[in-house]
Amino acid sequence: MIAEFVSFAAPAGSTREDIVNGALDTVARWQANPELVRKHYLVSQDNSQLMGLYIWPSIEAAKRGHDAEWISQTEARLGGKVSIAYYDLFMLLDNAAGSLTQYPA
Repeated sequence: MIAEFVSFAAPAGSTREDIVNGALDTVARWQANPELVRKHYLVSQDNSQLMGLYIWPSIEAAKRGHDAEWISQTEARLGGKVSIAYYDLFMLLDNAAGSLTQYPA
């Protein structure tokens, strides 16, 4: 499994409500992506930075989800650079579900 962190600056002066409403506009796109396992929507305490934590089955799936067209459109829409980092998700502890899952390399 791959954890992908996608971050970028929020539009200047954004409120939490603005950010939530903007994020809601993206839900259908991500629900329609059969490769996406999970997405967490995150915002900094001062509403200046946005981040998505995505869980994918592979780095190839992550790169298909955030291809050059998506990056270009997002940077044009928000007026800033998108930063993407990938990590090997080797284990997941879920206290709410009472589970521990290990993923093979």
